[in-house]
Amino acid sequence: MNMMDTTLPDGRLYLGGTWREGQGAEITSVFPADGTVNRVLRGASTADGEEAIALAKAAQPAWGALKPFERARVLYRIADGIEANTGRISRIQSRDTGKTLTETAALAASAAGTFRYFAAVAETMDDDLTARRGTAMTLSVHEPLGVVAAITPWNSPIASDAQKVAPALAAGNAVILKPASWSPLTALELARIVDEAGLPKGLFSVLPGSGREIGNLLVEHPDIAKVSFTGGTSTGRTLARKAAEKLMPVSLELGGKSPTIVFADADMDMAIAGILFGIFSSSGQSCIAGSRLFVERSIYDGFVERLVAATRALKVGHPFEAGTQVAPLIHMDHRAEVAHHVARALDEGAELLCGGAAPEGADYAAGSYYLPTILAGVDNTARICREEVFGPVLVVMPFDDEADVIALSNDNDYGLACGIWTRDFPRAWRIGSAIKAGTVWHNTYKQFSISTPFGGDGDSGIGREKGRQGLRAYMTQKSFYTDLSGAPHPWAGAALEAS
Repeated sequence: MNMMDTTLPDGRLYLGGTWREGQGAEITSVFPADGTVNRVLRGASTADGEEAIALAKAAQPAWGALKPFERARVLYRIADGIEANTGRISRIQSRDTGKTLTETAALAASAAGTFRYFAAVAETMDDDLTARRGTAMTLSVHEPLGVVAAITPWNSPIASDAQKVAPALAAGNAVILKPASWSPLTALELARIVDEAGLPKGLFSVLPGSGREIGNLLVEHPDIAKVSFTGGTSTGRTLARKAAEKLMPVSLELGGKSPTIVFADADMDMAIAGILFGIFSSSGQSCIAGSRLFVERSIYDGFVERLVAATRALKVGHPFEAGTQVAPLIHMDHRAEVAHHVARALDEGAELLCGGAAPEGADYAAGSYYLPTILAGVDNTARICREEVFGPVLVVMPFDDEADVIALSNDNDYGLACGIWTRDFPRAWRIGSAIKAGTVWHNTYKQFSISTPFGGDGDSGIGREKGRQGLRAYMTQKSFYTDLSGAPHPWAGAALEAS
């Protein structure tokens, strides 16, 4: 095991409340800024996964039987632990993913808020006394599913982990968390905090490992009652097919190719700032990135000129440097994939307005950096407008009127998010209502609240996370009928009298 940096998690897995070395293949966590190795660890094997599931199954009934406020106490302690360790979590996640310290600190704060929110939801959400339609009193209650699996991506691990683990635990389930192999360390740090908060043993495991081995085990295992997955659409489809064989519920938060729309009456400074943040923050590695920009034709040339100038002025740099806006991509392999998308678009006739390459200079040579890129000269049918790049690549196109931009926006298999820039609120409402998207932002972009449901349609997934109903997504519903008449059912009739 690599022990180069003792401030990082040591690489042992968290298996049902104990720390041990994994029995699976080696995983190497690399710092994207310079290619240095953070940690080499052994991932989870199938045997590790089987043991974690068995421990979870044994521990869950007692946890599920607790009163909601009793479970909430533990979640509040987890939230406090995340908050107290924000600086440490931020540094680990930046080393793991290449994100700026500013962004990872915000993600850690978000994760703390998520645990605190779902603790409060657990304490305050009521079951239903349903309207009577006969002689029985009728109730609808919610119960935990049992053991659930959470499969999270590499781009925002601590926030993604919390969005699944917090509601699942609050609902009374045990959770097996499988983080992405490119970013395993952040989830292991979360495990340390969860352990110190006093969560009963067996209820939580963190198993970095391959999707082929650990991912398939979690989806196919008969004791896993639900899988919540965030990741690529093709993987999500495969997972959904496997889940269908078990008739198991799934939540799938998948890819996006989100439109951003600028009308001529928009506040141009607000629009440019929001578009830059929407596509180039997180180095474009975000499912909700506003990667298709439609600008009203009457202002197209001037707006794009200003946007390109602002993009060129963004600071591309080391994630630990103050003021860095665009940090490296997660991995050299991913940078090569982003570059391939851009090169193919240029071959197919796109015009490069800025970026389109790795930055030059010694400061960037060893890292997986890629310049913020804007392409033009293609229409909405081009592959660069259809496929998710998951990098700092924006395509700009003109539009003529509301009907035109609605049709262009909806002419895509994804349906995750949309941004609309206009001073005309009724117009924004019309456009937002007509566009296929799970989230619509008006005069802002990429803003989130844990109290507001999030998810997509079409190739962007199934189900919603966050919000009060996000807790119910990890529960099953049961109906109770209690007779109030005090009389035997009349169907028995004379047979009852004869008995």
